[in-house]
Parts: sequence; C-alpha cells; structure tokens
Amino acid sequence: MATHNLVDKNDFLYPRYRYQGHFKPENLVFNANLQEFSQQVGYICNLETRGKLSPQESYEQIESLWEQLTKSFHGLGIGEDATNEC
Repeated sequence: MATHNLVDKNDFLYPRYRYQGHFKPENLVFNANLQEFSQQVGYICNLETRGKLSPQESYEQIESLWEQLTKSFHGLGIGEDATNEC
C-alpha cells in the first residue's frame, strides 16, 4: 500500500522557514514579520499581474506594508546596538 505525503494546506499557502541568523528574540520576531511582508507583496504582485488590482492600488498597499515593516524594525530596536556586536 502506497503512503502519500499529505501537505497541510496552510503550510503550502503560507510557508515558513526556520530562522538561521544570529538568535535574539527581536531578530526572530522581525524575521517572522519580514516573511509575512514578503508573502503579502507576492500576493499583491500576482493580483496586479492578473488585473485584479491597479498599479496604483498595488503601490499603495505595498507602501503601507513597508511602513508597517519599518515600524516593526524600529520598534524592536534592531540595529541600535550594532556597534556593540562582534
């Protein structure tokens, strides 16, 4: 009897990759936010390519996502103590 590897729909649609950088809680949180940003930008690009979103709507949505990512980056304090790291 053959066994089939069933792929969870959510794992397929929303793949997550393990963080492999320098471990700090804020880096891990930012990485999750960055992956979410990347997925959302991909969806927006696909919708624009298919004519479901205008270029202007796409730009505005991506700009809003970028602002959220920037707030996350600064809110987590990433890069503020870069001179103290090896």
